[in-house]
Amino acid sequence: MTLKARITEDMKSAMRAKEATRLSTIRLLLAAMKQREVDERIELTDADVVSIIDRMIKQRRESIAAFEAGGRPELAAAEQAEITLLQGYMPQQLPEAEIDGLIATAIAGSGASGMAAMGKVMAALKPQLVGRADMAQVSAKVKARLAG
Repeated sequence: MTLKARITEDMKSAMRAKEATRLSTIRLLLAAMKQREVDERIELTDADVVSIIDRMIKQRRESIAAFEAGGRPELAAAEQAEITLLQGYMPQQLPEAEIDGLIATAIAGSGASGMAAMGKVMAALKPQLVGRADMAQVSAKVKARLAG
């Protein structure tokens, strides 16, 4: 079963169970997926869906920071609940050691030396790590390796 089909089935089960918050989050996800399909005139693959979910999680993390700074913990909690639901559709996160190994391989494979090659290294890593690691942390690790 594709990820898209699984999400659609989860929406149907949330409707049957009358789970309003779960249903609204899944509907937002399906709307984002449909929007991308219409805009780009493509059929989404599982990798495309994972990138959409990753972007939605990132947006919610930014919202949580804004809500907490504004003294709105109830809204931050709602966003956190959406993140938890969305993370259920993400592939399993890679362990730190494996991420470090992939970074070392990408740096060696691209012959990178210095910060000028950061984009080349990140381009090599992104297809392997999207949805399976926090790309901001990966970027920081690559930067540290190339600078040191």
